Amino acid sequence: MTLLDFARGPGLQWSLVILVLGTLWRLFGSLLLRWKKDLSVPRRSGLNWGGLRLVFSRFWPHREFRATTTYQTVMGYIFHLGLAFVVFGFVPHILFIKGVTGVSWPGLPNDFVLVFGGITVAVLIALLVRRLTHPVLRLISNADDYISWFVTIVPVVTGLAAYAHIGLRYETLLAIHILSVELLFVWFPFGKLMHALLFLPSRAHIGAAYGRKGVRA
Repeated sequence: MTLLDFARGPGLQWSLVILVLGTLWRLFGSLLLRWKKDLSVPRRSGLNWGGLRLVFSRFWPHREFRATTTYQTVMGYIFHLGLAFVVFGFVPHILFIKGVTGVSWPGLPNDFVLVFGGITVAVLIALLVRRLTHPVLRLISNADDYISWFVTIVPVVTGLAAYAHIGLRYETLLAIHILSVELLFVWFPFGKLMHALLFLPSRAHIGAAYGRKGVRA
């Protein structure tokens, strides 16, 4: 069995199993957490729209924090949009998703995807440099932050290298790219990347709690 055969076969199968089971474990674990009963009297009557309000209000920082958070916010949006274009716009990726789920959609031009792939890599490097040089960010960062950064950027870099046939044989580059994606699958449920699924319910829960106390977040 070649490296590419392993990546396309057992490696892919086991990484998807770990991704699905790990994600379900995290989601059910969150649902089964014991919530402390709030015995206080609600400050507002009627429907509590605090959860829904907070979900949308946190997509951009409040005026008081914009001076210190705008750079991080803008770069974060560029990174997430660029990564979305790469993952869901590249035709081979769409064919892979179709093979797993049966769902497909029209792809984007390759040049368009390559440009956003390069932008994604550049933004991720810029965010890492900021994390390493910003005193507060460096202090609060842990291994999870750096591992999550690594497993996110490597599939993009190896994908660009495989497309451009840079360095090794194409089959080897493709195998490394697929293995890096599988590493991302394995890490996703257990690290901070899980925020992709948890940030909406988390915001809604906090917003609902604020709304009960009469706080407009």
